[in-house]
Amino acid sequence: MSTFSAKDVKELREKTGAGMMDCKKALTESNGDIEAAVDYLRQKGLAAAAKKASRVAAEGLVGGAVEGNTGVLVEINCETDFVAKNDDFKQFVTQMSNHILSSSATDIAGLKEDSMGSATVQKTVEELTLKIGEKIDVRRFVKRSLSGDGKIGSYVHTGKIGVLVEVKADKAEATKAPEFAELVNDLCLHVAAAAPTFLLASEIDEDYKQREAKVYEAQLVEQGKPENMIPNIIKGKLNKLASEICLMDQKFVKNPDLSVSALVKEVEGKLGAKLEITGFDRLVLGEGIEKKEDNLADEVAKMTKA
Repeated sequence: MSTFSAKDVKELREKTGAGMMDCKKALTESNGDIEAAVDYLRQKGLAAAAKKASRVAAEGLVGGAVEGNTGVLVEINCETDFVAKNDDFKQFVTQMSNHILSSSATDIAGLKEDSMGSATVQKTVEELTLKIGEKIDVRRFVKRSLSGDGKIGSYVHTGKIGVLVEVKADKAEATKAPEFAELVNDLCLHVAAAAPTFLLASEIDEDYKQREAKVYEAQLVEQGKPENMIPNIIKGKLNKLASEICLMDQKFVKNPDLSVSALVKEVEGKLGAKLEITGFDRLVLGEGIEKKEDNLADEVAKMTKA
């Protein structure tokens, strides 16, 4: 009987990029021999996708879906914008968005082990990688569920920016009004355009303020501002911070004469109900991924070295 440890499975996954169950089977078939397991996966065509694992997948699409009072966003990456326009890739993004709605997974690792039709999500990704010829990666997702009366709005801008906004009402009939639907839609568009960091000013923590203060100080010194004036200028900037990064304090993008909080109050008056924005999410394609910059001169130099 073959014996292998979780560490062996992890090592094989890192070497080949194959799914966990495929790695376990390979180790079983090879009596725990890592290199033999690699060969087994290669023979089965499961390690072919691993050759692409070191590539940077920073293109792709953000998908979104809402069903009832649950909404999701998912970022799925590929290597080129050309593949992001591929019908198979776009269909996979739609399938994943709908799958996550009913999934109990709370993180990417769990999601990849989910069954999706006749195979796991990871297996489906590997098969798509082989079919398309580029590294495909389900990078991250967010899921939001609302309890009580309200609505979760969703908006995806050109496949690059995805938004969820959760709005509650204290009267069920208010959520059926066209003004309520319009408000939720407008809020989604606003979050996509204005990129708030926090919902309320009270959520801005001291660490964030201190980081911003250091940035302001460096900028003011660079600008040659008198040293004795800098503390007061920084204080003023920090006082304005909420209007720049907090959703409720931002100027509404479709009417800068209104703040978002004033917009909500305006709609409350029309509906005769109390409304509350209880949360939002915003995913930007490729955010935080360091894209590989190809340097043709360096590549040629490497190729011509003896």
